[in-house]
Amino acid sequence: MTIVNLNTILTLTNTQMVIEIAATVAFALSGLIEAARKRLDVVGISMVTGLTAFGGGTLRDILLDRRPFFWVQHATWLWVLLALCLGAMVFMQARHLEPTERAMLWPDALGLGLFTAGGTLIALDYQMPMIVAVLMGTVTAVFGGVMRDMVCNEIPRAFSDHQPYAVCAFAGGWVLILAQGMEAPQWACMFAACATATALRMLALYRGWVLPAWDSGVSGKG
Repeated sequence: MTIVNLNTILTLTNTQMVIEIAATVAFALSGLIEAARKRLDVVGISMVTGLTAFGGGTLRDILLDRRPFFWVQHATWLWVLLALCLGAMVFMQARHLEPTERAMLWPDALGLGLFTAGGTLIALDYQMPMIVAVLMGTVTAVFGGVMRDMVCNEIPRAFSDHQPYAVCAFAGGWVLILAQGMEAPQWACMFAACATATALRMLALYRGWVLPAWDSGVSGKG
């Protein structure tokens, strides 16, 4: 009987592909929910969903001069996104939004971890310095949601709700760097980074952790 090597199955290319697909779906759903809450039409829903799913990765690829973009190379996912948006408009009703939004906090945390791992490793493949690679992972994980909120005319929640988000991605990126320094397999490095960022985000949500807010010392009264 032939014994299959785990490293052969979990090649870097295949691992990155699975990670980007899973993260794209998780973030697309969060964008879809936000667009539905804003009562946008089908064009608006598709745009917001697409920005959330592809925005962070596209910004990373622009900064790294990486071509083709993920969504250009795998255009089938554009059809999946459009089908998801149309299906939501047909079947999703207002009473579904609040429980769905709460439930999506957890897949969103998973998407954060997945995009952190994928973005950091892609930047390392492009021979970026460690700090730049970690920041590219953070950009990949965070800026889809930032674009979503800006288009929906809100201050990005990643910057304003004081719950750790980008910080979780930043920590996950450094875990990947550390794992690579220990000469762990690439898939194990990505798993460690994803698990760290996702677990930190879930703990932050569960425990109600908040980051310190700017205190200017002004009470607001004249």
